Amino acid sequence: MIKNDLSTGVVTVYSIEMAYARMRELQDQANRSRAAQLPATPRARRRLGRAAAKKR
Repeated sequence: MIKNDLSTGVVTVYSIEMAYARMRELQDQANRSRAAQLPATPRARRRLGRAAAKKR
């Protein structure tokens, strides 16, 4: 993959490994951010596909 920054004229060549490592970094950052938020309400859990367990 080639990234061309037109504002600086810099061309960066990414290998598949570099792109995958960056993707994992962003995914880990998103997971940490999500974990730091308050627990979702039951309605939000349903909307996001994480239904709450039924109360018995």
